[in-house]
Amino acid sequence: MRIFVLLIFVLWSCNPKAQDSYHKNELIVEFSLPKKLKEVSGLALSKDQKTIWTIEDHGNKNVVYGLSREGQLESEIAVENAENTDWEDIISDRSGNIYIGNFGNNNNDRQDLAILKLDLTSTDQVTTKVVQTTKFSYQGQTEFPPKKSEWLYDCEAFVEMDGNFYLFTKNRSKGFDGTFLVFKVPNKEGNFEAKLIGKLKLDGGYDDAAITSASINSTNNKIVLLTHKNVHVLSGFTPDNFNSTQIEKIPFNHNSQKEGIVFLNDHTLLIADEKEKKDGGKVYTFSL
Repeated sequence: MRIFVLLIFVLWSCNPKAQDSYHKNELIVEFSLPKKLKEVSGLALSKDQKTIWTIEDHGNKNVVYGLSREGQLESEIAVENAENTDWEDIISDRSGNIYIGNFGNNNNDRQDLAILKLDLTSTDQVTTKVVQTTKFSYQGQTEFPPKKSEWLYDCEAFVEMDGNFYLFTKNRSKGFDGTFLVFKVPNKEGNFEAKLIGKLKLDGGYDDAAITSASINSTNNKIVLLTHKNVHVLSGFTPDNFNSTQIEKIPFNHNSQKEGIVFLNDHTLLIADEKEKKDGGKVYTFSL
């Protein structure tokens, strides 16, 4: 019997397809976040992929944290000329520029929404500055806040593609049904109306379908949206229209307050969750 079990294990070990099947939908813990980072709200990679940049949301410092790929805290870089009203995501573009989404809007009443571009290039920096501020308001929002059945103007997720930002809103409506909006804003200094280019829906309840972060792959043809329980893979969109987007829901088989996601490569994601009592506070890899 022991020989039979050993033979099965050897055959499985030599079969990559079997291993891929085994790890499908499995979050692999890479490291625990430093203890001081209890409320991470986004992840981004430096251009050389040696540094993981992260931030915390409302009530925390105006600081960008640099982590090594092994999870060591390498830097705490203060943003000199910006207030952390509610920083909800951090991303990079193809050139390695870093942006913070200062657009958390739990009560759907903010009128000072902005995306901040930083002069952040190295973990050796002690401070950084905002070098471009993209202010915006949402097309279609006329009340601050609107009635609670239309609370679709919070945001915790965005990507940059070909000189534009794409924002994916978080539904906080009474009678939650997974609906979210997609807005487009130019990556420029100024004050803009964010153009509505999509109204879509994710399946499930709040933990399944309330969007907390986003990332785009290297060929700009797939976007992943993070929720507490799933990753949702978007494809088939165009730069000006997301209404025909196909959405694939991939469950984690794991529920926690996941708040940050970034493509490590086109088949692997890095994901972070907040610390809650004895759970969370980790960075995971997940294979698509």
